[in-house]
Amino acid sequence: MRELDPRRVIADLRELDRLTGGAGGAERVCWTEVWEAARGFLRARLDEIPGVQIELDEAGNLWAALPGESEEGVALGSHLDSVPAGGWLDGALGVMAALEVLRACQGTTPARSPMLVDWADEEGARFGRSLFGSSAVAGTLDVEQARGLRDSEGRALPAVLAEHGVELDRVLEAQARRAPLRAYLELHIEQGPVLEREGISVAAVSGTFGVERHSFAFQGQASHAGTTPMGLRRDAGLAAARTALAVDRIARDHDGVGTAGALRLEPGIPTAVAGHAELLVDLRHAEAGRLAAMLDETRGAAQGAAADRGCRVSETRVWNIEPIPFDERLVAASGQAHVMASGALHDAAEMARHVPTAMLFTPSSSGLSHTPGEDTPEADLESAIHAFGRLAARVIGSELP
Repeated sequence: MRELDPRRVIADLRELDRLTGGAGGAERVCWTEVWEAARGFLRARLDEIPGVQIELDEAGNLWAALPGESEEGVALGSHLDSVPAGGWLDGALGVMAALEVLRACQGTTPARSPMLVDWADEEGARFGRSLFGSSAVAGTLDVEQARGLRDSEGRALPAVLAEHGVELDRVLEAQARRAPLRAYLELHIEQGPVLEREGISVAAVSGTFGVERHSFAFQGQASHAGTTPMGLRRDAGLAAARTALAVDRIARDHDGVGTAGALRLEPGIPTAVAGHAELLVDLRHAEAGRLAAMLDETRGAAQGAAADRGCRVSETRVWNIEPIPFDERLVAASGQAHVMASGALHDAAEMARHVPTAMLFTPSSSGLSHTPGEDTPEADLESAIHAFGRLAARVIGSELP
């Protein structure tokens, strides 16, 4: 395998941004025409590589492989889909770096088959279900739950998938793609401020945080804002607000992260005390025990806030995933002095359930991502692409794992 050409990777990323983004940001939301156009660009680049075999699996993931000496494969990739008005590097960097690995292998017969994978709907931007394609391959996708998902226009997921050649009832058949895999490698931007602040161009990722996402519903009593004395109010909105402040404190106490990201009040007008409030909470930690403690303390805070305001509170689990470690040997083999856990979720987390997995990060300017301002200095991108290529060469060459 030859050395990767970072400048060619960056040129591909710039061209993809020109075709599917621009000043307003990336618009490669999955299951849309723009996302299909992005895939068309990727296919055109893949078609330039002699001998490459391109397929779509039952979950809509795109695979491109070069035959190796054995049937063993090494998957490399990420996702082309973006959030609305997203950035030019999120996900796309990993896909284009994987494309460059295939280019570097052309004309050779590596020990293992390099397999580019562009995962479908990592972001979950349209239907709210992140990691769709990779969770189908991992076997963790709940098909019945997914069947009821609708987008902001009320369109059902099964119908939209069908427009892109995907049958929801067959997506778990994509698990067969795991059979030949000996490893999975992914390159991604950090999407946070740590690496830039510390002046680090490349870091290895030890694994992903666990997530507990829950909705707390507070039921009080709606009443007139002008005539209800302060001491007689059953204000559900204030109970929710106090819980939101507790989430921040609890996350700091446990060295985790916690977000009260959405609050809905009813009747939601300035002339009425809120009789009902719904608070959406997202808790994350790299350690399962600490994450469980954060959730328990948040529940206690919600119950206490409700009782103090004369309200009732109920809870609904929206989604959760346990902390998932990556392969220690591969992480060490990446040769990076700095190792960090990822607070953001990635397709690598689903793959790590079944195959040895490693991930590399490169800095995000000002810690920004999911915005048109997302960026990384080209010198850092070049360093990260070279590091990814060196690790890929060792794994594809059957030296690891």
